[in-house]
Amino acid sequence: MSSATRIPMLASTSARFAALGLDLPGVVERAGLSPAVAQRGSLDTRQFFAVWRAILELSGDPLIGLRIGSETGPAQLEAAAVAALHSATFGDALARLARYKRLCCPEEIRVERDGGALARLSFHWILADEVTPHAISDAAFASAHAIARRGAGRTIAPLRLELVRTPPSIAPYAAHFGCEVRTACAGDALVYDAAALDVPFVSHNEDLLAVLVPALDAQVEALGVVAIEGQARAALTRLMRGDRPSIETLARQLNMSTRSLQRRLGDAGTSYQAVLDEVRLETARRLLAETRFTPGEIAFFLGFEEANSFQRAFRRWEGRTPAQWREQRASLAGLSAAR
Repeated sequence: MSSATRIPMLASTSARFAALGLDLPGVVERAGLSPAVAQRGSLDTRQFFAVWRAILELSGDPLIGLRIGSETGPAQLEAAAVAALHSATFGDALARLARYKRLCCPEEIRVERDGGALARLSFHWILADEVTPHAISDAAFASAHAIARRGAGRTIAPLRLELVRTPPSIAPYAAHFGCEVRTACAGDALVYDAAALDVPFVSHNEDLLAVLVPALDAQVEALGVVAIEGQARAALTRLMRGDRPSIETLARQLNMSTRSLQRRLGDAGTSYQAVLDEVRLETARRLLAETRFTPGEIAFFLGFEEANSFQRAFRRWEGRTPAQWREQRASLAGLSAAR
């Protein structure tokens, strides 16, 4: 399933942060990102996760995800959520949410029948190389729960909420979703009686869907061309283990010829070298931030023939050496911890 590789910062972001008692520049700074990131208007998965961790830290509210997911007003809904809200049934809503959500971010929504009697709703960030911040998962489940309530005109209570983690208290989750909460599970999921998928939506609007759905379907079809960049990035990330994956190796991983890969990357406005540089940079940032590997060791991991080549490439990407980048990040982390 193809997905967008970046997440847009919506025009309403600043207003929504203000409603939470936060400001966009403060969140961006706490996330360790440059102001230019917000100005560019979109984030990669790593940056998006950093922003959510910053929201959690600055708000001081462990349930901030539930608030964000449940308090989003109709005017702030993404197109995928609008299409879901005006579907005929809860099952139709979840199907549309799964189909169209991937237009705006590399997130996969799954609705799986468990033995026919149960339906499991789960969310998966397909380009993530770290644990998804729990506030994101909370917001996703709360948003789906809110769409169900608005659409049906009443609460559609799940049978249970399954969480990998064990929150300090499960009571707020039980109260919010009106169901049992299980912890230390294999994955995060809202589990429904399969009959809940047939609950009709009073908000069903076929005329609106007739206008909205064809446009969204066209975007899904077009995404098949652009999505090759995300597929290439994911494959290169898996292959990045002390070697420089060649374009031939990458093409084999993606089950296509080298020429087809070059053509499709070109159609998406990028190239093998550009995607490789992005993956190397993101991996270098993560290793500099989260490990004690030396720049020389990181250079080897990224497949550079010598440490000096990595030093030059990183300076070209970030305007500073790996050591300087790590030192500045450590200083910012120290300042944040002292607040």
